[in-house]
Amino acid sequence: MMRGWAEKFPYAYPRWFGGYIPILVITHPDYAKTVFGRGDPKAKITYQCLIPWIGEGLLVLNGPKWHQHRRLLTPAFHFDILKPYVAQIADSTKVMLDKWEKLIAKDPTTSLEMFDHVSLMTLDSIMKSAFSYKSNCQTDRELVYYVKAVSDLTLLVFQRATSAFLQNDLYYLCPSGWRFKEACKLAHQHTVKVIEERKKSLQNEQELEKIQKKRHLDFLDILLCAKDENGVGLSDEDLRAEVDTFMFEGHDTTASGISWSLFCMAQHPEHQQRCREEIKDILGDRENIQWDDLGKMTYTTMCIKESFRLYPPVPLVSRQLSKPITFFDGRTLPEGIMIGINIDCIHKNPTIWQDPEVYDPARFSAENKSRRHPHAFIPFAAGSRNCIGQLFAMNEVKIALALTLLRFEILPDPTKIPCPVPQLVLRSENGIHLFLRKLN
Repeated sequence: MMRGWAEKFPYAYPRWFGGYIPILVITHPDYAKTVFGRGDPKAKITYQCLIPWIGEGLLVLNGPKWHQHRRLLTPAFHFDILKPYVAQIADSTKVMLDKWEKLIAKDPTTSLEMFDHVSLMTLDSIMKSAFSYKSNCQTDRELVYYVKAVSDLTLLVFQRATSAFLQNDLYYLCPSGWRFKEACKLAHQHTVKVIEERKKSLQNEQELEKIQKKRHLDFLDILLCAKDENGVGLSDEDLRAEVDTFMFEGHDTTASGISWSLFCMAQHPEHQQRCREEIKDILGDRENIQWDDLGKMTYTTMCIKESFRLYPPVPLVSRQLSKPITFFDGRTLPEGIMIGINIDCIHKNPTIWQDPEVYDPARFSAENKSRRHPHAFIPFAAGSRNCIGQLFAMNEVKIALALTLLRFEILPDPTKIPCPVPQLVLRSENGIHLFLRKLN
């Protein structure tokens, strides 16, 4: 429905929630550029629903505190921090591929649902890399409850954020509110355990000295050791908020990106084979992917970006105007109005993209990219509040896709076509089912 409106109104259109809450939905990069070029806060009606779950971390903070947290967390995404993560992500991916190999050996006639498997893999990866926590969640499924809780929470938050009638505290008296509170409890149970175990180890002087001497600190090390200009570290509340935020964003959004990229590979075997050949040429006789290999995956990266264009992991972001805004065509909006940047519709805007529903990785060749509007492709948003973990996410998708293509041929299941549903991340209402065929 929203795509239909975007075709009729290729720049923007208004929506009303409950008949009295207006939001301007942007569907054109010229309008998006104006919004992302400012520092407006996130829209309250959308992001306040997240606070009971992920607290007031980087995703929902505004003003000076957001600037402080962004500055403290930026070192956690430096190249030198991310380089050692490659081996850990590859290790988690291989565990998933080994599982798939056993499953198809038992029953090659049944397709596998990707999203659940990939979610456990990305959770395993984020735990190993960013939190130095070995969970074995893919093999003994000890954290299935956390993945299920996140899945429930993304659905419930989306339902609440898009309904004017669920905004007050009476929400917690209805069945959806009870389910939300229980899912929050399970999610917090996991993140608190991770923090407490690391804090406990830091009380040991030898362990603290060892961490301080580490050449490359992980995300949690940096959170625990971060100090502002006055020497003040993060409070326990702020610490948990950032861990909850990154635990969610660092595994659920990448799970979406990987799953839809695999689906696109299955739909387009000619591009799948070309990616496979590129990866083989890069690795040669090696089996392990290294940091320098990632920058050489030119065609594979083009295919991933085209998957992100068609199936953006985060389909919509929103802002609330802190002051009046004037767009390039002279139209204005007053302070306080909410704006939704519909990334999905911008990525498929026919005035920007020729044949927007067609999968064509050549759109992201250097030549074509240079001729296109810089805000026509924004899977990680843009401006000062763009995704701080976008390099981590892209690296993980490249590693997972490359290792999968080296081991399997991916085929579609024509009886189970995915039905995209835009919650906080892009999921499929009926799962993403694919056939895998082991390569010799």
